[in-house]
Amino acid sequence: MRIVVIGGGPGGYVAAIRAAQLGGEVTLVEKASLGGTCLNVGCIPTKVLAHSTELLQEIRHADTYGLEVPAVSVNWPCLQERKQAVVNQLVEGVGGLLRSWNVDVIQAEASFANEQELLLKEASGGTRLLPFDKAILAAGSESVQLPLPGADHPEILTSTEALSLPTIPESLCVIGGGVIGTEFAGIYAGMGTKVTVIEMLPEILVNMEPELTAMVQMIMEEEGVHFHTDTQVKTIEKAPTGFVVNAQCQGQPVTVTAQHVLMAAGRRPATASLGLEKAGIRTEKGRVLVNDRLQTSLPHVYAIGDCTGGTMLAHTASAQGVAAAETIMGHYTEARFDTIPSCVYIRPEYASVGLTEAAAKAKGYAVKTGKFALTGNGKALIMNNGVGMVKFVADAATDEVLGLHILGPRATDLISEGTLALRLEATLKEIGTTIHAHPTLSEAILEAAHAAQGHCIHMPKP
Repeated sequence: MRIVVIGGGPGGYVAAIRAAQLGGEVTLVEKASLGGTCLNVGCIPTKVLAHSTELLQEIRHADTYGLEVPAVSVNWPCLQERKQAVVNQLVEGVGGLLRSWNVDVIQAEASFANEQELLLKEASGGTRLLPFDKAILAAGSESVQLPLPGADHPEILTSTEALSLPTIPESLCVIGGGVIGTEFAGIYAGMGTKVTVIEMLPEILVNMEPELTAMVQMIMEEEGVHFHTDTQVKTIEKAPTGFVVNAQCQGQPVTVTAQHVLMAAGRRPATASLGLEKAGIRTEKGRVLVNDRLQTSLPHVYAIGDCTGGTMLAHTASAQGVAAAETIMGHYTEARFDTIPSCVYIRPEYASVGLTEAAAKAKGYAVKTGKFALTGNGKALIMNNGVGMVKFVADAATDEVLGLHILGPRATDLISEGTLALRLEATLKEIGTTIHAHPTLSEAILEAAHAAQGHCIHMPKP
């Protein structure tokens, strides 16, 4: 069976490998670099910068740990080289994996010529048709540009350009208080940049637990990030020293002047150039429509990841890639796409899976919650990072875990326990009777489960 995968990001290359493992004859078409946005200009390079920022803050507070360190500074060119080295190693690794499974990789821009053929525009300038039996569309997404006067200025940054600035900026205005905006705000604020975030909605990090996102904003404000929430940008003007962003908050004018402006207002499916109409593949506002088995309106064509809209996360795309490949090869396994964790790589980290308290109540659940502040966790205090909280949301009738929300060090690693709990429909008692090692950050999850049941050991009597 000839299977073609369009896009070599974390959804596409994973789908290609899994289909090849199951005996498919697989071709992967990628117009740029293997690894897609995630490996090249997204997940990986941003986390390299975020990790260095975290280390920088640790060193600046070395005296807290009984250490004396001379004055520390950022070697920006060296950090940029390290970022690229990590990216290159992972991209080369993906290429090696594809070769090991005999996946044929073609560098070309693909579009549908008809229901059974792709038109390839190769890097050399030539074109050719590529026939297929089954196809997996993994075209990814692109940055949204708001339709504002001045927003199309060529010097306004997207997340791609923000990764590779020639120097650390003196000031930065971030338009958008979602995951991308807050992560870049944290990175550059940690490097010494004066950062202002403008968010149109009343809260940053919408759809995550408001009780914890309020703590995120407070922590970032203490680090020098200035937030304008419930604020709508009206115009962006070029100025001699950078840009002037004119906005409005509840009828009052807000003006922000900054050396750079980062447009972080979200992402949209990158489907415009795919010729989907030539194959009769249905879309809605640019996103490819799929059923519960990831099939498009053309049954032998599947779509995964960002191009389908929904949760635009690398791990979502990878899971969908596996599911699509296994379905095509006759090994369908039902995946649980309601247990997708969301992670924000700030200081401290923030991770969430399942329902927030408000969302659970909106679905009709009688809700019980359990909270544990990290000021009571020994490992967090050892790490000088006792700011944060673990919060469980559970069904009061059955004790089944509905959501887990963590603000604290290594939250993005810890959230997997909550993801597994949701996958297995675990209860608070099952979490609470699972022995967690001491001293570890994971004990805070245990304590929060106990708190939800009214018998947390390391909290004072109410």
